Amino acid sequence: MAFVSAVVLPARFGTARFWAAVFAAPALLGIGRLLLGSSFTLALELAAAGAIVLVLPGALIVRALGRPPSLGVAAAAALAWSLAVLFLALVVTFASEANLSLTLAVVILFIGAAVWPAATAAVSVEADRDERRVLLWVLGAAVVFAGLVWWVDGTISGDALFHLARVRKLETFQVLYSVRAANEFVDGGLHPGYAFPLWHGALALVSRIAGVDPALVVGHFAAVLVPLAFLVNYGAGRALFRSWAGGVAVLGAQVAQLGFARAGVGSFEFLALPATAARLLLAPAVLALAFALAQGGSWTLLPALAAAGAALALVHPTYALFLALPLGGFLLARLVLAPRDRRTLFRLAWSLPALVVPFGLYSLWIMPVLNSTIALTDKDRARALEHYASQLDVSGGHYRLAPEAIARGGAAVVAALVAVPLAALAAQRLWAAVVLGGALAVLVVVLVPQAFTAFSDEVSLSQGRRLAIFLPLSFALAGGMLLAGRFRRAGVAAALAAGIVLQVVYPGDFGYKVAGGGPGWAVWIAAFGGGAALLAGAWLRREGAEPTRWGALAALAFVIPVAVAGLAHLQRDDRPDPYALSPGLLRELRSIQPRRVIFANLETSYRIAAYATLYVAADPPAHVARTRLNHPYHRRLDVVRFFFRKDTTDAERMAILDKYIAHAVVVDKTRPYPAHFLGTLRKAYDDERYAVYLVHPPS
Repeated sequence: MAFVSAVVLPARFGTARFWAAVFAAPALLGIGRLLLGSSFTLALELAAAGAIVLVLPGALIVRALGRPPSLGVAAAAALAWSLAVLFLALVVTFASEANLSLTLAVVILFIGAAVWPAATAAVSVEADRDERRVLLWVLGAAVVFAGLVWWVDGTISGDALFHLARVRKLETFQVLYSVRAANEFVDGGLHPGYAFPLWHGALALVSRIAGVDPALVVGHFAAVLVPLAFLVNYGAGRALFRSWAGGVAVLGAQVAQLGFARAGVGSFEFLALPATAARLLLAPAVLALAFALAQGGSWTLLPALAAAGAALALVHPTYALFLALPLGGFLLARLVLAPRDRRTLFRLAWSLPALVVPFGLYSLWIMPVLNSTIALTDKDRARALEHYASQLDVSGGHYRLAPEAIARGGAAVVAALVAVPLAALAAQRLWAAVVLGGALAVLVVVLVPQAFTAFSDEVSLSQGRRLAIFLPLSFALAGGMLLAGRFRRAGVAAALAAGIVLQVVYPGDFGYKVAGGGPGWAVWIAAFGGGAALLAGAWLRREGAEPTRWGALAALAFVIPVAVAGLAHLQRDDRPDPYALSPGLLRELRSIQPRRVIFANLETSYRIAAYATLYVAADPPAHVARTRLNHPYHRRLDVVRFFFRKDTTDAERMAILDKYIAHAVVVDKTRPYPAHFLGTLRKAYDDERYAVYLVHPPS
């Protein structure tokens, strides 16, 4: 991502550097193609392709409009604009019923059209020498961390298979007749969360440009995205605290909380998947642009903010809604703490529509899909409550998130929760309103049973419980460390000691089911202490000191024990997939005409859709949108009737195959299957574990 800085540098740095930056990614891609295959070559190809898709188009727009002083904010704007360009390219592709080649052509044409305006733009930007030095360290740390993520990446499993299936169809199909082309079922409906495949389209385009299989993109692109994630998260902190020290503190807090605390690399391992990309890339990009605009940045940031909000709504719609809640709390808290700062309040008031309007338009577009979603019954709610019982406190007919579940994220989360009331010591600073307003807005919803029950009924309990991840914890921890930095060496020593103690006492509970959880008292300190701090801040009106390098050092000192403990548990996930498809079966499936339907058991179907350009008849219900067209549980019942019930007649089995227009049946011979019925079909493939039978073979 080094070429990013060159592209968005002002014109006075010379056109030679600009042209070198524009052609850097294609040049690296060419070098990667010339080198022999290796992990380094793959990383080079993915980095170059990722830059062409996610950075270069937007960076040209940013340069033409005027680069923000902070490179982190510029990176956020470049990402937002690049996804906007990709969205338009995909719309043209679907409207034309073309394929990804047209998408690539539109992106390339845009880059070509944007180069000249960007090259001739004479933008005067004050260079910050200290920040440039810091950014070199940030990018250096990002490269090292990316190497860890690359090493950890192992077997593609779980949700990654769901997303791989969509990416593969977009990359391979010669006719993308509509957004439905990426579905798992030929006769199914759209998934409300992934109705428009923006992020899947980005991964597919990276696969096409890099010339590698989509599985390699889904499996390894996370590492390539780490430098961009570091830049954007740094940018959010830099914009909020108006200091490189604040940017470093926020980045350190974010990596500690979501990376080191969770066995070394944590959520960064899944950065290529839409939900994680939305959380670690797009949400921080929205915040970076909103903070920069609020702090007096150019109004050209507003359309970039709208583009970022639209991208977040398209990639993971509920997260756009969740992020709007703390942003609204931020606005209200600023009104309480600094009512006379009308300029900032006016700018903040524009930030919310930039996020909410795209979400509203997206919701209107998918309204038919939402209306087709099968309503949850009392039995479904009871099942969900039982499934997430360890994360909830249930009282009568209402429930809330358990404080122990909110605080279970380890030392960084506990420290951040405790640091929330400290924002009163800098009440006139913008970051105090972010911490107090954002934390209180989220905590009221997740801790008040009536509010959380109503909220979860609207977005589902599975999604509603994720609202807690939008607590502004990285900003709270960064603010606390910057306050500690006022005491210079003593503050740094205290931060290090706090990190050691909290890491030993509260290492975190990251199992799917909450065992012991975290200290619930920390959540109540954040809630009641934050409320008291908001009132006290409005009365005291404390300005707080400017962030200094001592604050950044305090933040890094706190992170060190968390990093040491996390990296000590770092291990590669190379466990074999017990349901892996054999190489011979994959060759046979890939020889079948794309878009045919395969009938198999649920686990096998899930992998067939991911590794071959075919539709399936059924998938595990947990990975299927519950709509009237999808009917995941009905599909599962048909699979059970076909493979496992001995009382199903041959005529009924054939009727099931005809119902789904199945071209072939894939059998896992380690599990029960109707050998007598399948004996009447033509066997097209057979190995020690799998067999393929053609339902209607060509004559």
